[in-house]
Amino acid sequence: MKVALSLAVALASLSACSRDTTRYPSLAPRAVEKLGFAEPEVPVVEAKPDPALDAKIAEFGVKLDRLAKGFAGDAAKADAAAAKAKGKAVGSDAWLDAQTALAQLDDWRAQTSSLLSDIDVIAADRAAKLEPAYPALGTVRERIAAEAARQAAKIDRIQASLPAA
Repeated sequence: MKVALSLAVALASLSACSRDTTRYPSLAPRAVEKLGFAEPEVPVVEAKPDPALDAKIAEFGVKLDRLAKGFAGDAAKADAAAAKAKGKAVGSDAWLDAQTALAQLDDWRAQTSSLLSDIDVIAADRAAKLEPAYPALGTVRERIAAEAARQAAKIDRIQASLPAA
C-alpha cells in the first residue's frame, strides 16, 4: 500500500513537470507598436487669394459697421428710455417706451447674428470643399462675433435695469 501511495504521489508530481504544448503569442513589441502614436506632419496649405471672397468680406465689414453704428444710436435712446422708466411701474408709458427701445436693439442684434450666420455658412462651405482656412474670413468673423456679444451684453444690462414684467 505504501508503494502504491508513493507511486501515486510520484506520478502526480511528475505531471506538474510536464511541458505545455499550447503556443502563446510573443510579448515582444510588434512592428506596428514601434511606429508610435504621434500625428503625422501635415504641410500647412496657404489659402490662395480669392477676389470674389475678398469682395464679400469687404461687404460684410461695411454691413457690420452700419449695424454697429445703428445699434449705438438706438442704444443711447434705449438707455435714456430705461433711465426714465427706472422706478416706474410695469406697464407704465415710460416702461413701455423702454421695452420698445429694447425691441429695436433686439432687431439690430438679430441682424448682426444673421451676418454672423452668413459668415459661418461661407466658412462651412469652404471646409466642406476641403479648402484651407481663409485668414480674412476668420478676422471678419471674429469682429462680427465680438460685436454680437457686445450688443447682447448691452441689451442685458439695459433689461436688468428695468423692472421685470
